Amino acid sequence: MWARAETGGMSNLTHFAINADDVEATRTFYERALGWTFHPWGPPGFYQIQTGPDDAPGVGGAMQQRRELVAGTPTVGLEVTFEVDDLSVASDAVVEAGGETLMDRFTIDGVGHLMFFRDPSGNAIGLIEYLPGAARRSS
Repeated sequence: MWARAETGGMSNLTHFAINADDVEATRTFYERALGWTFHPWGPPGFYQIQTGPDDAPGVGGAMQQRRELVAGTPTVGLEVTFEVDDLSVASDAVVEAGGETLMDRFTIDGVGHLMFFRDPSGNAIGLIEYLPGAARRSS
């Protein structure tokens, strides 16, 4: 487990994304199979996912057109993002621990600062530092 001093805080799973070749068919599948609710948000074909009822909505999710976080390699499987208190400190810790930056820090207006890295096993992982007052579902 990462120590608080090394990463700027403990890192809780806060978000996941499903990359889909056919967004509408995949959305319909999860609505029928797991009862999830989808809300359009942002660009066309991008949805926020609600995995639980209003009083316990679960971890925040998104569905989007498949993309490449690693150039030439379509992202397969789930994309997960962990919340950190200080993205600069956490991203430095990732590199020092042997991770590779895939996408430099960028800002999602009204949400927070996000970056992606590759771990030693090749997994693409996101880290986010939420803006003060930004809505999120994990706790």
